[in-house]
Amino acid sequence: MSETTSLLEKLDGLVARFEEVSTLITDPNVIADQQRYVRLTKEYKELEELMAARQEYANLLGNLSESKSILMTEDDAEMKEMAREEVAVCERRIPELEEEIKLMLVPKDPEDSKNAILEIRGGTGGDEAALFAGDLFRMYAKYCETKGWRLEVSSASEGASGGFKEIVCSVTGDDVYGTLKYESGVHRVQRVPATETQGRVHTSAATVAVLPEAEAFDVIINEGEIKWDTFRSSGAGGQNVNKVESGVRLRYNWKNPNTGAVEEILIECTETRDQPKNKERALARLRTFIYDKEHQKYVDDIASRRKTLVSSGDRSAKIRTYNYPQGRITDHRINYTIYNLSAFMDGDIQDCIDHLIVAENAERLKEAEL
Repeated sequence: MSETTSLLEKLDGLVARFEEVSTLITDPNVIADQQRYVRLTKEYKELEELMAARQEYANLLGNLSESKSILMTEDDAEMKEMAREEVAVCERRIPELEEEIKLMLVPKDPEDSKNAILEIRGGTGGDEAALFAGDLFRMYAKYCETKGWRLEVSSASEGASGGFKEIVCSVTGDDVYGTLKYESGVHRVQRVPATETQGRVHTSAATVAVLPEAEAFDVIINEGEIKWDTFRSSGAGGQNVNKVESGVRLRYNWKNPNTGAVEEILIECTETRDQPKNKERALARLRTFIYDKEHQKYVDDIASRRKTLVSSGDRSAKIRTYNYPQGRITDHRINYTIYNLSAFMDGDIQDCIDHLIVAENAERLKEAEL
């Protein structure tokens, strides 16, 4: 069976499901079941794209066949020239579209479309590691700006000489987790620290973790069992920040389904002067924390099938080196090296992410044997 026939058969096999989902998302019983409705509308969107690609593919194959037939049977020179042009267009577009369809047929990571929690922690290297964590935060903040995403800091612990020992943010927008997940891992920096008097190059590191943000119905939390405390936010004075108890702290006893042990989760949130907003953000972080823990077993079980070398999610793997003396960035997973460090640190990281996406897609296609 030819590759063309095989692809058409796979696409034709999805028509009935597309029609079924189209009907289901208008059913009042389905709309009432929020979780099912959200899942089906996502599936509908993906199938709709496949149906459009199927239509384009069928049209191109039909036009190619017709144009070749004209070349063999037609005597009119003008008609032949038009047919030749049509053959060239179809033969250029068909292989491109086949690759696009193959990628669409590979099951997507259902978490890719979610918002994300971004955590950056200074690693080995003391003050210099905290400064580097601050540089990474600035890099991601600028990148989020170019993508039109909203980045909000949930909590931050500043380093003695600047930067951050730890900073946690939420990022909201389109396909945030699917784009930022490649950043999870150890980022290493080689440069002369501001505190170094001898001009020697030091190596420091910071850890980046990107987690999919849990949606309200992903995690069941008994809100009546949450213990809330309020306290005065510390920080650079201002009119209000120290006088009003706007900071919130939540304590929640959670039973780990994987071990059966009861763990106390403690979360603080101080970033706004509005206590209800801080409570809302602390709750969102609690959901994400539990979601991450509960899904760890699920992630481990399917890691070999779903995760690839490119986005393994392994937070201890060294993924990238930032070499300041040479102005060089190297991503070790795909042997990607460029010499535009200053632009990269200013948020120009899309090219690197694009290369990582291409590498992961190649692995996924190989696994799916398409």
